[in-house]
Amino acid sequence: MVSQDLRRTERHKASSRQLLLLLSVFVIATCGLIYELIAGTLASYLLGDSITQFSTIIGVYLFSMGIGSWLSKYLDGNLLRWFVRIEILVGLVGGLSAPLLFVLFEYVASFRLILYTLVSLTGILVGLEIPLLMRILENQLSFKELVSRVFTFDYIGALLASLIFPLVLVPYLGLVRTSLFFGMLNIGVAAFLLFPFPETRPFRKSFLTIIGVSLAVLFAGFLYADRLMNFTESLAFQDQVIYSKSTSYQRIVLTRNSRELRLFLNGNLQFSSADEYRYHEALVHPAMQALPHARRVLVLGGGDGLAVREILKYPQIKSIKLVDLDPGMTDLFRKNPLLTNLNNRSLSSPKVQVINTDAYTYIRQDTARYDCIVIDFPDPSNFSIGKLYSTSFYTELHKLLNENGRIVVQATSPYIARQSFWCIRHTLAATGFHTLPYHAYVPSFGEWGFILAGRNGHWRGDGPLPANLRFINSQTIRQMLDFPPDMAEVPTDINKLNNQALVRYFEDDWGPYGH
Repeated sequence: MVSQDLRRTERHKASSRQLLLLLSVFVIATCGLIYELIAGTLASYLLGDSITQFSTIIGVYLFSMGIGSWLSKYLDGNLLRWFVRIEILVGLVGGLSAPLLFVLFEYVASFRLILYTLVSLTGILVGLEIPLLMRILENQLSFKELVSRVFTFDYIGALLASLIFPLVLVPYLGLVRTSLFFGMLNIGVAAFLLFPFPETRPFRKSFLTIIGVSLAVLFAGFLYADRLMNFTESLAFQDQVIYSKSTSYQRIVLTRNSRELRLFLNGNLQFSSADEYRYHEALVHPAMQALPHARRVLVLGGGDGLAVREILKYPQIKSIKLVDLDPGMTDLFRKNPLLTNLNNRSLSSPKVQVINTDAYTYIRQDTARYDCIVIDFPDPSNFSIGKLYSTSFYTELHKLLNENGRIVVQATSPYIARQSFWCIRHTLAATGFHTLPYHAYVPSFGEWGFILAGRNGHWRGDGPLPANLRFINSQTIRQMLDFPPDMAEVPTDINKLNNQALVRYFEDDWGPYGH
């Protein structure tokens, strides 16, 4: 009877240990994918072109996991001891990767080398984890049960990571704290597994010391993450950083000096308060002055409300829909006093409806018709933005525009990005629009280009303009239509979803300037 009780107790302990190891699979799978997502997101923030960065990061990470899996066969002896070591290393390397990369970005010339070295090292260590756990469990479960359970927990952990990363972690913790938090989770797994298994007694004390020090380092980083980010951004930006936040879509940074406010998205300048009026007056008024009877306006992008500010200068306007993907952007420019002074509280106007959604999805579902559509998207530096300059996108807009309405598109620099500018014009024309290209000088950016488009080519350049504009008048509009030889039209491909020719042109045009 006593022996039966002992056997039952031993079976219960064995079952409990199996469950602990399988729960460890769940945690380490979640951590592993989080490190991969952090590296891809951070690379897209710092280096641009999110699709290329994510693709290469994922490829290197998975390849490195394969190397780790292959190396696992050389680990012999006390496998649980090896597993605890690896969890501590994964926690330190993966946890510290984001803060290290942010700090080193402004200091090192070969940033990509450091980025991919850290990604590779993390991937190798993560690749060691599952094979080791399977070897630890191989004598306790049948092969089919072992494979089934381990990979079930592995894939569930991956699903959890993919859901919470964009919805919870980036908006509420940010990349640095997320990295450090999951580093602590990995090391927590190591600590948790030290106690239920008697074979850990010989090395338990020494590992607990290492775990304590490692957790202290990561926790200190977690507490002081804001100071760390402020320090790194003080290196990246010439002026004082007065606001910074990572949203689900981008990194927003505001800087200020005695003369101006500047907005940066993922490190790229979006406007300077010293001269943004030139850009936004040039974007809005050549279209609006030709539409004295305009009532309904759609603005795509432009979450700062500065284009809307210009549109509201026309009293006949009845409604403006602003469609911007990022609520973090529109909320900031609706609530921050410095910014509401700049946009004249345009996003709080009763005439304005702010819709936070993907513009491509929105226009395919919208059934309204508009007199004017203002497109103020970021430059087409990657495929996710390039689709918003494609024939598919412009064909949908064609359905939303009234017969005599006008569309205006910000179209990057016709001087620096000459191919990109004319590609946008040719793509609009390929979808049935009559087009009128023009450009304006904005000191913060240089020569900047715009394309005016409509269902017909009856252009009116002498319509009424609001009083007290600082840059635009009838003479300015006529001057903006003239293109000197170094900005003159060049032949280009049409930008379609299946070729994304514009992104290629943009990379070629801006590459030498480090855009």
